[in-house]
Parts: sequence; structure tokens; C-alpha cells
Amino acid sequence: MSAPVLSVRGAHKRFGAVHALKGVGLDAWRGEVLALLGDNGAGKSTLVRCISGVHALDEGEILLDGEAAAIGTPALARLAGIETVYQDLALFDNLTPSQNFYCGREISWPTWLPRALRFLGARAMDREAAAVIDRLKVRLPRFDAPVAVMSGGQRQAIAVARATVFARKVVILDEPTAALGLRESRKVLDLVRQLRDEGNAVILITHNMEQVIELADRAVVLRQGRKVGELKPERANQQELVSLIVGAEG
Repeated sequence: MSAPVLSVRGAHKRFGAVHALKGVGLDAWRGEVLALLGDNGAGKSTLVRCISGVHALDEGEILLDGEAAAIGTPALARLAGIETVYQDLALFDNLTPSQNFYCGREISWPTWLPRALRFLGARAMDREAAAVIDRLKVRLPRFDAPVAVMSGGQRQAIAVARATVFARKVVILDEPTAALGLRESRKVLDLVRQLRDEGNAVILITHNMEQVIELADRAVVLRQGRKVGELKPERANQQELVSLIVGAEG
């Protein structure tokens, strides 16, 4: 069997006296949704920020396709094929979907010139972004409108779609349906399935157990900075998952 696309081994992270991660390990494979579960303060966000290059591990290592990866900044994580969609989406309200897609990674030419002297390929960016939106079956009122005029579900879909443009290995989604209605949540969950079906490893952080059981192939549970369990989410073991999260095993 090939190596996991992402592995975390013996991850420790401290913030002063707070030991946020205590020897955490996990594997994520292509073509699966891995749910990362835990109560507030369990270490989920810290682990994701370490994988995404926001924080550096104090101890441990991160491997991509079996090789140790130097992910010291978010830019390096993106270059390595890791895309993260945070709860705040990090969209620019005054920009269009395609401008949001390529902000900081604009298509420009001629490539032999320094970036500051190149011409922007606006039509190429619009064309490629529109193709992704169409492939993911996301309906937008106007593709040339700023995202500020779009609904919460459309904005979330744009953020997820942006991740699909550049992710080559791992997509991390932090509470992707938070504050969305039922219909908009369903569209975003369909996007998550599509990401998985296209061969990405998807790490899903959510407190919604129904979504975990519906979508996740495996679940890793953190509590107080430690990994306390890993299992396949099913209706039959939902109570076991909840018990692991809150520390009520046995």
C-alpha cells in the first residue's frame, strides 16, 4: 500500500505554559474524508495551523507522501499542495470570485519578467475560475459581481472551490457549514464529496455529528491535546464518538 498523503508524527506544540499538542499523530489518505473531532480546546485548531504552516511544531514531524516536509509558512504549505479553508473564509468582499481565487497567485505574462512588470492574465483567470465553478456545480448570480453581494452558501462554496484550484494533496475545512442554512449546507457537503472523489485527502473539522457520520471515512478524536481515539464513524458507534470527545469512556 502506498504511503499516506499526509502523516503527522509525535506532534508537540507549546504556548508558554500551555501544552497544546502532546504527541499527536494521524494519517490522511487520498480519496478519503478524515474527521478531526474534539471539544473546544482539544487541540484541533493548533494541529491544523501546524499542518498549514501558521505554527511550527516544537517536536515531531509532518510528512507528505512519506517524505519529511518543511512547512514553515502558509505559503510553503500551499506550495506543497495543502489548502485550508478557515471559518472566516478569508475572502475579499470587494473582489469577484476569480479575483479571490487568484489573489496573490495571479496568472501573468511574460513569465521571464519579474512579477511586478508582467501583464495580468485577467481573461485566463476568469476562464479557469469559471471552469472550476461550473465543474463543482456552484450557481452564482453573476460571475463578475463582488462576493459581498452573494449568500453565505455561495461565499462558502467559492472558498472551497478556490481550495480545489490549488490543492494537490490535502484540503482542510474548518467548520465549513457553520452559520449556513440546511439547503446551503447541503451544497457545501456535496462539494466536500466531490473533493474526496477527485482524489484529495480532506480533513474536516466539525461539531456536527450527523455530518461526520454521513461524510467521514474515519474520525480522529483529540482531547486536551492528545489523540484519544480513531474509528470509523457509524450510526452504531455515535455514542462512542461522543464519549471520546467529552471524556466519558467507560
